Amino acid sequence: MTLKKRLLVLNTTIFLGLGSAFSIPGVNAESINKLENQKSQIQQQRSNLQATLAEADKELVSVLKEIAELNAKITKVEKAIEDNNKLIAETETNIAGTKAEVDQLKKEMAIIQERIEKRSAILKQRAQSFQESGGSVAYLDVLLGASSFSDFVDRVGAVTTFVQADKQLLEEQEQDKKAFEEKKAAVEEELAGLTSMMTELKGMQATMEEQKQQNSSLIQQLKEKENSIADKKAKLQSEDVKYASLIAQIEQSIAAQTAPAAQSVQAAQSVASAPSDSAAVNKQKPAAQKTKGSSTSAPKPSVNGGSAISIVTTAGNKYIGNSVYVFGGGRNAYDIANGRFDCSGFVHWSFSQAGISVGASTDSLKFAGRQVSTSDMRAGDLVFFDTYKRDGHVGIYLGGGKFIGSQSSTGVAIANMSSGYWKTKFNGRVVRIIE
Repeated sequence: MTLKKRLLVLNTTIFLGLGSAFSIPGVNAESINKLENQKSQIQQQRSNLQATLAEADKELVSVLKEIAELNAKITKVEKAIEDNNKLIAETETNIAGTKAEVDQLKKEMAIIQERIEKRSAILKQRAQSFQESGGSVAYLDVLLGASSFSDFVDRVGAVTTFVQADKQLLEEQEQDKKAFEEKKAAVEEELAGLTSMMTELKGMQATMEEQKQQNSSLIQQLKEKENSIADKKAKLQSEDVKYASLIAQIEQSIAAQTAPAAQSVQAAQSVASAPSDSAAVNKQKPAAQKTKGSSTSAPKPSVNGGSAISIVTTAGNKYIGNSVYVFGGGRNAYDIANGRFDCSGFVHWSFSQAGISVGASTDSLKFAGRQVSTSDMRAGDLVFFDTYKRDGHVGIYLGGGKFIGSQSSTGVAIANMSSGYWKTKFNGRVVRIIE
């Protein structure tokens, strides 16, 4: 029966049977029996009311606990949002700096292009000096056309000079082009990485804001429920006071009618049943003391090679539903105590619980152990996903197509990599740390 229905039944009972119509019967045995019966009925109804009140208390405690848990989650999410906003600001600054490098590179490209054009003009001019009308003249033709040995030597020297100068110009040309292309590729790669990271961060931030709004909405609903239960409690407590007042009236009436006879009986009983000193002493027997058995604490289980995988795969269970994703999180005591992890930080922490030291970045983790095929992967292996970059996300495989990791949308959680989003992001890289 709901609180509302019980309250309605109790109100009806009071107003119809025990309210203003209640009256104290006359002084005789029959009236006392009636009073006792009425008292018994009221006590039973009050007992039912108090049971309903206890249920309301229990429900209210549960609601308040939910509110407290949601508030704690909101606090964590707000802190994560604050930290991620800082990281977004830093990333925006880095992107602006990289774009400035690109602009500078364009200016350098114009300078290099100008040098290339100047060299081309010099090479062209030199080639024209060996041209005859109607065509070009090879260096060998120039040498063979010498009119004397002295002219030949002069021409050899000139050709050698031209060839060396041309070779140097061409080498400089190639060096400029190579340097430019390398720098251009490096800057473009950095810019692409930062842009992808920004996309990931903003997507994660939007998800966190949505989680915060959902939690706030749930708290509002629970607050309304709390107020409703409090109102019902107030009504129940008011009815309980009425029951207590009626019981007190009945007890006073019974006491008034039975007081003279009770006093006479009590006086007679006290003379006849006065205990002797020895009897009183005999009644005072010491209570038997319980023998305390020796307490021995159970031995703590030791960590061995066989249990390492179990520790690694279950260490994070306590954070499921009680954590938040923070880029760069999980690398200090504050983050760990408050369930603040990113994917690689969570993996690093999980393995440390089994006494195994691994890296704390996806780039270091993917080379931390032995690469195995997807057909051979087992619980405890690391699995990698392409998110904002190649191998941008890592988790710990649990078996059955499931893995545990710190996901940007959920914090620490178990996810399915056999279908849906994570299946499309899994890149096939599997690393075995525990052999």
